[in-house]
Amino acid sequence: METALLAAIVMGRDLLQKNNEFASLTKHSLESEHNQDQRITLKSSIIIGWRQDEEQHWVVVLSCGHSQHQRHLPPWQSRPWVLDSNQRQKKIGQPFRCGWCAQGADGVNLGN
Repeated sequence: METALLAAIVMGRDLLQKNNEFASLTKHSLESEHNQDQRITLKSSIIIGWRQDEEQHWVVVLSCGHSQHQRHLPPWQSRPWVLDSNQRQKKIGQPFRCGWCAQGADGVNLGN
């Protein structure tokens, strides 16, 4: 009885406290509030090309000088378009949010 009463009190206290949750930086979603916690928003670069790494994974080359893997490894990363050369070519010239630029990273500490 005492344990149940204590649990009820704790649950009630938790419900009364306001829980502030913030939008994720890694997944941009329409249902998330735009920049809710006032973090620096990701900068946009332009896709200027593609290359493959030593393991034959596709890497997008960006106008800012950074690059980022674009893997198709279901169920973790579903990007079937990466495997199609025509669809990759259609992405060239399109904006791409560079996570490295958003973190203030430069080529010196990344080793490009």
